Amino acid sequence: MIFTINQQFNDLYGRQPVLFAAPGRVNLIGEHTDYNEGFVLPGAIDKRIYVGIHKNDTRQMNVFGLQYQEKITLSLDDLQPTKGWTTYLAGMAFHMQKDGHQLGGVDVVVGGDVPVGGGLSSSAALCSAFGFALNELFCLGLSRMQIALLGQRTEHTFAGVKTGIMDQFASLHGKENHVMKLDCRSMEFEYIPFDYQDYKIVLVNTMVSHSLASSEYNTRRQQCEEGVAILKKHYPEIHSLRDVSAGMLDKHKQELPEIIYRRCGYVINENNRLLKGCEVLQHHDLKAFGRLMYQSHEGLSKQYEVSCPELDFLVEQAKDMEGVAGARMMGGGFGGCTINLVNTASIRKFTVLMQQRYENEFGRTPEVYITQIEDGAKLVTSSM
Repeated sequence: MIFTINQQFNDLYGRQPVLFAAPGRVNLIGEHTDYNEGFVLPGAIDKRIYVGIHKNDTRQMNVFGLQYQEKITLSLDDLQPTKGWTTYLAGMAFHMQKDGHQLGGVDVVVGGDVPVGGGLSSSAALCSAFGFALNELFCLGLSRMQIALLGQRTEHTFAGVKTGIMDQFASLHGKENHVMKLDCRSMEFEYIPFDYQDYKIVLVNTMVSHSLASSEYNTRRQQCEEGVAILKKHYPEIHSLRDVSAGMLDKHKQELPEIIYRRCGYVINENNRLLKGCEVLQHHDLKAFGRLMYQSHEGLSKQYEVSCPELDFLVEQAKDMEGVAGARMMGGGFGGCTINLVNTASIRKFTVLMQQRYENEFGRTPEVYITQIEDGAKLVTSSM
């Protein structure tokens, strides 16, 4: 990928770029809790979006996407939401300038191996890589958290998706052999060791594409906010589901529409599962953690209703396979990947069986990604 980007950049712009990269992420547990001011437990992975970049002394951003084989020019003086992947680049530059940071024109080539639509946050990795690159190139002095927040604002305003902060945070703050317990209210975080030599994180892609911009994602957020508004009449001190206990929810169950009760119940239970999960990981009990993953998937499927038949099928298959400690759907839902903790010795058999069974059931072969926890956004190569 590095060679390809360098070569493409030279062909397009006649020089070598500075190359930056930001990873996709997995989230071990804690799904749809981030926008409810709860906790998440992500880790950066060894699949990345790469940005080759160089100043061009104009007011234009010339951007080329390897995956789409298209070149688009954007004016720094007229940045607006666009269709497709370039909206993330436009959004990052727009918000940096809106915050008073001085940018100049750049030539850009983007590539990577984070699967689009797989629930690994390719859009957040793109925002993080480009934001990190602009910060370094123009010496803006932004912290990693500030870049993450700019990425979140870009998702909200240029992509129309009301995401939480987890994806951008993980892409920028990742640490090898560690996951991160992030408090999505205070933005405080703690590195939790995740160094299991005999287990790998294996992702199985349903090959069902989804878009977090779909109405369902934003609907879930609205449903949670509706639940909080009802409960706030009795508990004026609460601000989000983070402040609500299972007992408080059950006490006022009759006042809540049934669907709102289920949505809120899932989020409250998922936060509790995450906190318990951090405890068992500190004690190196991966099997106990795996049981919590299965519970998480059950809640996502039945209470929060963001799963799909393909995801449910893969998780059910994993339960009966030798060497699998835990599995669940991952990401926004309605497609994407399952995340599986698989013993290294069992990975080959796991892959073959999963692909065979899934193809027999749905008529297509799922892609399988074997990943490990790596560092976050970084400079890859300086200009040659």
